[in-house]
Amino acid sequence: MQKILFTLLFITSASFAGYGQDLNGIWKGVLQQESGGCFNQYNIELQVKFIPTANTLSGVAYDFEDPATYVKMDFSGRYNSTTKRMVLIENNLLESKIPNGCFPCIKTYDLVWSKNGSEDVLTGSCKGREYGSANNCPGYKIELKKASRTDFPIDIEQTPELAALQLTIKLKPRQNEVVHTVKSDTSLIKIDLYDNAEIDNDTVTVFVNNKLLLYKQRLTDKALTVLFNAFPATNYELMMYADNLGAIPPNTALLVVTAGTKKYELRVSSSEQKNAVVRFRYDK
Repeated sequence: MQKILFTLLFITSASFAGYGQDLNGIWKGVLQQESGGCFNQYNIELQVKFIPTANTLSGVAYDFEDPATYVKMDFSGRYNSTTKRMVLIENNLLESKIPNGCFPCIKTYDLVWSKNGSEDVLTGSCKGREYGSANNCPGYKIELKKASRTDFPIDIEQTPELAALQLTIKLKPRQNEVVHTVKSDTSLIKIDLYDNAEIDNDTVTVFVNNKLLLYKQRLTDKALTVLFNAFPATNYELMMYADNLGAIPPNTALLVVTAGTKKYELRVSSSEQKNAVVRFRYDK
């Protein structure tokens, strides 16, 4: 049985992305609705992924009465670092578990970031329309605070094509082995995968937190890149599944990880018995 091997090389470097207000993470609060909705007050959770180099935001929003009664939307938006204002636009209804007679509302948020003592706060309003119609929803007032825990699973961004593909593929059951834990001082994690030695037609399938991000991709001297935003105090696991062992077993890859002010080079290998797993954790 092949064991998973790794070698770690630590290299200091310039920060990959560490400037500007850190909006990345979980924001929780309430939506205070005008008359006309199903409930007077809704709980809300935004899982925000922030790219400070472009001032862009994306993620998922949960409107919920309780964790069993909710609407889940994805959103995108932009942030003005001068005015501290952001505009978020919900795009797609992902899930809806609400009573009959209630309608999901696709919303646009207009929020301003501020500091209240040690707390990060987003305040503002939002408006929208009923999903599947042109009827306007009642308006909302909103206040959100940065939170350390979520009421829902943490999403990893995945293209619709990969999400559909994941439903169809069947991988052979293998043991997962964590070969290293990478600690980051920033939220943006970038992983470049290369063939570790002689290019011998190794192909890999890669998941992060059980979300398919690469499928049957050939390892060469050109990088296969995986990029994601990590929330604080949350474990993320990259799993590399060997689709084949190439001409020279086992299936071995070089992972170049850029995480904040640090770079790592990890040599990992997967076999027909084990999957290589690298764990990532962002701690401020």
